[in-house]
Amino acid sequence: MDLFLPAVVAFALSCIAVTVAKPIAIKAGLVDIPNARKHHDGNVPLVGGIAIFIAVLFAVMIFLPKSQAINIFLLSAALIVFIGVLDDKYDLKVSFRLMAQALAACMMIFGAGYYLENLGNLIGVGDIHLGYAGIALTIIAVIGAINAFNMVDGIDGLAGSLSLVSFISLAVLFSLANSQWAVVPLLFVGAVIAYLMFNLGWPSKRISKIFMGDAGSMLIGLSVVWMLVIGTQSNHPAFKPVTALWIIAMPLMDMAAIMFRRVMKGESPFKPDRDHLHHIFMRAGFSSRQALLMITCCSVLLATAGITIEVNEIPEPISLMIFISVFAAYSWSLSRIWRVVTFIRKIKDIK
Repeated sequence: MDLFLPAVVAFALSCIAVTVAKPIAIKAGLVDIPNARKHHDGNVPLVGGIAIFIAVLFAVMIFLPKSQAINIFLLSAALIVFIGVLDDKYDLKVSFRLMAQALAACMMIFGAGYYLENLGNLIGVGDIHLGYAGIALTIIAVIGAINAFNMVDGIDGLAGSLSLVSFISLAVLFSLANSQWAVVPLLFVGAVIAYLMFNLGWPSKRISKIFMGDAGSMLIGLSVVWMLVIGTQSNHPAFKPVTALWIIAMPLMDMAAIMFRRVMKGESPFKPDRDHLHHIFMRAGFSSRQALLMITCCSVLLATAGITIEVNEIPEPISLMIFISVFAAYSWSLSRIWRVVTFIRKIKDIK
């Protein structure tokens, strides 16, 4: 199959879905209202996630044969989008969102039969098989991935751009393995590009802005982790489990670092704040577009490194050690950057 056509169709369907959904969202009050933590102009419709889901849903029906795995994926995605829309509208409790995310993970595990049973040869002594203990790890991984993308959705285009990096990387890896699953991430690529055009106001600033909302960021997180589990745990794996870390490196590292800082402060790890990497860049004097560009470029570099390691069949323990080293360097640099930014702000306040 020509993989270009499905992405184009998903793009077109996403554009249509956004156009139809925007006035409905405004009438229903499904809009993001500016406040002390959210700095944007006017009430912005939260329809990006709905549009992406609709586009992927219809594109899957057109281009992919029916299968239990695909059907379960769409059902779990529909659940997450529904919960996300409710959260966007009513600001649900964290516990309720986590239960819904765990349910979506269970649908993947018990409905489609995919879970993290084999972690690969991480320490050089052979593949690490978890057995049924992998079920608990899979639930944690799904919740982690969903919230990783949800947490980075703090400035225009960031969650969408980072998801593009992940979906394109997945499409490349599946294609190299001649897997039929290569079509699915490409559908998301087309749908997300359409969303980004509306979100970033490209090619014209006169395009009415939309946000993806929690429905969108949670859908993306769920979809990425689905593809990662399928790519590493199927009968004919498309790539090694350790490579999955590189594919979602930036959202994963940002979430881990921010949750660690919150816990160290005695706060809830899910408490919203303005201490994410993009906030730090902006407090250092960069614009939101500059922060978007720099973080996305870092994500591209990390994903490219992971694919390069995979293609060149570099041993998994080495890949893991390099990733841990990158994360350690990221955490160390972030703590120093934050201190520098705080110092500069204090000087400005004195002046």
